[in-house]
Amino acid sequence: MSLVQKLQNKLSHGTQDAAPASPQQKLKDFIAEDPKSVYTFDSERDAPRSELCREGKEKGRKCIQMEMYSTQLFQAMQDQGFFCALPMDPTRTHMECKPIPKN
Repeated sequence: MSLVQKLQNKLSHGTQDAAPASPQQKLKDFIAEDPKSVYTFDSERDAPRSELCREGKEKGRKCIQMEMYSTQLFQAMQDQGFFCALPMDPTRTHMECKPIPKN
């Protein structure tokens, strides 16, 4: 079987690798799992990657790595209907995002 035939076979049977989801889609999918939870995120200063964690009630804590600067993640969380702010404890540097109630 030639290389071209192998590639055609792979494409026709849908076994090609799926394109990685965009950071925005990855965020939406993660939030959709538990949209009423509180989320936190943290990263090093000016780092292109942030850690986003869900503080789930029933599902427990779950964290993922996001390929987004913290400023982008802050905006994206607001776009998803969350209010994000620093925690009350001045020793903590992560951001806490709480869902804004919908009427």
